[in-house]
Amino acid sequence: MALTKIEIVEEIRQKTLLSPYAARNAVEALLEIMKTTLASGDDLLISGLGKFCVRNKAARKGRNPATKQTMTLPSRRVVTFKCSLKLKDRVNNG
Repeated sequence: MALTKIEIVEEIRQKTLLSPYAARNAVEALLEIMKTTLASGDDLLISGLGKFCVRNKAARKGRNPATKQTMTLPSRRVVTFKCSLKLKDRVNNG
């Protein structure tokens, strides 16, 4: 099961003894900084966690599976994530 934003706020509240309001604001501020950074095309590196990278993907040919019609899919930007070695080791070794 996925960890939700509400659960993250609750964890931060318990570990830092912040009020629920302050913990929620801290999480919201962090997520907004992350979104703004990635939307501007910059990479985001969080030591011990990993690196979020913005990549440009070229236009490509595609096909609508329902109609079998071929079409050109436009170029786009995607966000990728590469986890750090510390995180990789922790996930693999518990």
